[in-house]
Amino acid sequence: MSSSLFPEDGSRVEMEAEGDIRPGVRIVTATDTAVTVSLPRAHMPLKGSTVILRWAAAPRGRYVVSAIVATTDENRAELRLTGAPEIVQNRLYVRGGGGEPIVMTRSGHPDAIGFIHDISERAVRAHFTDVEVRPGHEVDLRAQLGGDEVEFTATVTKASAMRQQVPVRGPLSVEMVALYDPSESDAKIIRRYVMRYQLMMRTKTAESA
Repeated sequence: MSSSLFPEDGSRVEMEAEGDIRPGVRIVTATDTAVTVSLPRAHMPLKGSTVILRWAAAPRGRYVVSAIVATTDENRAELRLTGAPEIVQNRLYVRGGGGEPIVMTRSGHPDAIGFIHDISERAVRAHFTDVEVRPGHEVDLRAQLGGDEVEFTATVTKASAMRQQVPVRGPLSVEMVALYDPSESDAKIIRRYVMRYQLMMRTKTAESA
């Protein structure tokens, strides 16, 4: 292994693929330009897709690097790095919230109103009803976080849909994951909201113990 930024061969890293976080992915070998990883076949990313690798960086951050899946073979994938690893603060990936209203605007479609499942400074997982949205679509999102409102343009990385069938055929339920790069003011609003939400959850847990 020629790059000291990567953990030792055999170490575990976190991989994000199509909006899903997959911890415990093992590094087989790594160079400055490519990484071979091992993971269960059921979690294998698609060839040609983009993934994100993360691992610890002292004292309170993580290394992050994007890569393209070059080849897959059984439980191994060869990833071609698209840049050099960068250090980011852990707070960017802290998630919280649940149930807050969110509005999605798409060109040529009426606004869709949904609710947030969880949100961080860089991503949101939300539910909508009877909308057509696919990975790669660019959407405008507006979310109400307590007394504050945030707006940003996002790229859909994952969308799954299921139609209610019983007791009668019903609406289409859509779960969507989207990534974005908010303004600093919106990032601060999200950060404060997530911290308040987590504090509230810890308080409730302590009170019920």
